[in-house]
Amino acid sequence: MTKTQTSGVGLVEAKRAHFDTPLTLRSGEVLPAYDLVYETYGTLNADASNAILVCHALSGHHHVAGHYADQPDNIGWWDNIVGPGRPLDTDRFFIVGLNNLGGCHGSTGPASINPATGKPWGADFPMVTVIDWVHSQARLADHLGIKTWAAVIGGSLGGMQALRWSVTYPERVKNTIVIAAAPYLTAQNIAFNDVARQAILTDPEFYGGHYYEHNARPVRGLRLARMLGHITYLSDDQMGAKFGRGLRNGNLSFGFDVDFQVESYLHYQGDKFAGYFDANTYLLMTRALDYFDPAREENGDLTAVMKRASSDFLIVSFTTDWRFSPERSREIVSALLAAEKNVSYADIDLAFGHDSFLLDDPYYHSVIAAYLQKVPS
Repeated sequence: MTKTQTSGVGLVEAKRAHFDTPLTLRSGEVLPAYDLVYETYGTLNADASNAILVCHALSGHHHVAGHYADQPDNIGWWDNIVGPGRPLDTDRFFIVGLNNLGGCHGSTGPASINPATGKPWGADFPMVTVIDWVHSQARLADHLGIKTWAAVIGGSLGGMQALRWSVTYPERVKNTIVIAAAPYLTAQNIAFNDVARQAILTDPEFYGGHYYEHNARPVRGLRLARMLGHITYLSDDQMGAKFGRGLRNGNLSFGFDVDFQVESYLHYQGDKFAGYFDANTYLLMTRALDYFDPAREENGDLTAVMKRASSDFLIVSFTTDWRFSPERSREIVSALLAAEKNVSYADIDLAFGHDSFLLDDPYYHSVIAAYLQKVPS
C-alpha cells in the first residue's frame, strides 16, 4: 500500500471555541457572543507558519477529514485530499476546518438559543455574509495562535471565502486556493437560489422560521430545495451516463410516481439532506452566496479589489461545471494578472460538473499537491 492509499488522518475529535467579544456584521447587526466548532489535523509547527484553513461550501461543515470514535462511518467530506502524503499533507501542514456562523453543525446558528429570549434564534438570527465568516475565522486563527495562514483553500462557496480572505486580511494569507468558484453570482444562479428558498419559505411547516417552537421542520421545502440544487451540481453528461432514461422498475406507471432512475436518485438525495440539515441555515447560506461581490467595493472593478491582495494564487475550474463555469474562474485570473499578482490556473477536464471539486481524481489532486509543494512548511 502506497502512502497516498493510507487511511488518512484516522480518528478525530471536534472542538469548540467560544468568543465573548461582540461581532459587528456587514448588515450592521451585532452578534453578542458565539461559538465556532472546528477540527484540526496534523501538528502546528513552532512558529505557527504551516497552518492551512479549509473553508466549506454551502452544505459543508467542520468535519473535513477522518472519523469519530463513536461514528466510524462518518467520514469527513474532503477526507480524500487531507492526510499523510495527500495534497493537504498532514505530515507537513496543520489543517483547520470549521463550521461557519449560521451553520447547523455546532457553531452558533438559527437553532442555537438566543440569550435575549431564551428560545432558538430561528428567523431572528442575523444575516451573515462571506466577509462576516472571514472576520470570525480570523478570530479563530487568533485563538489557535496563528498569525498567518500558509494557505486558505476552499471550493464553491468555500473558494469565495478564500478569495475574500486574500483581500480582507492580505497580511495574514501567503497562498490562496480558489476552486470551482466565481467573483459573484450570475442572475441565473441567484434565480436558482431564490426558487430553492421559496420552496422552504412557502412550506406550511416553516412557521416564519420559528418552526423549532412548533416542534416542526419544513422537510418538504428543504427536500425540494436540495433536489433543485443537486441538479445544478451535476453535469448533463454525468447524469446521462449514470441514469440515462432508465426506468426504476422496468415499466411506465402512467402516473406521477417515481418512474425514472434519475427521479429516484433525486428523491433519495432530497430525503437524506432534509433529514439532517437545518432550513434556516440553508436560507442564510444561499443568501450569503447571492450577496458575495467584493468588486462592489470598487464600483465593480475586480482588478482594483485584487490589488489589495499580497498572496500567491491557484485558481482551479472544471470543464463541465455549469453552475460556476470555467469562464467565471478566468474572470478571477484576468483580474489577478491585471493586478500583477502571481497566479497559477488549471481548468481540469472532469465529467462530474460542479461536484468535481469533492472527488478523488489523481490529476486534480496532483495540481493541488504540486502547488502546495512550493509552500514552506
